[in-house]
Amino acid sequence: MSDRLCISKNLFDEMISHCRDTYPNEACGILAGKGSEVLKVYKMANIEKSPVSYEFDSREHIKAIRDMRENNHTMLAIFHSHPSSPAYPSAKDMNLAFYEDCIYVIVSLIEKQPVVKGFLIREGDIKEVGISVS
Repeated sequence: MSDRLCISKNLFDEMISHCRDTYPNEACGILAGKGSEVLKVYKMANIEKSPVSYEFDSREHIKAIRDMRENNHTMLAIFHSHPSSPAYPSAKDMNLAFYEDCIYVIVSLIEKQPVVKGFLIREGDIKEVGISVS
């Protein structure tokens, strides 16, 4: 488990594009890879179709987990967008942070240029982690 995330510009742009395409509702997905390096973006459908919350489609989630296993990848991060609030975990995000060894990436779309931040959320504690895009 790492306290930072390394992602290529192409995969970063793919995540941002998914967030913009889903606007004004929240987008969501999984970043998978090895160590701290993101190697694949799983763009998930938000079955809540809501501007303030998200929930993965369970079939897509299972399919992504199978694909990660086949490729020997681990789930490094769960990402979602905040269409009209800052890139910081909401109370709901805190309550739904079930994966303590996973980074939660939030993409804020308030500004013209999206703000992307990563967090480790453990037992109510929030720790910001670095995201490097190369």
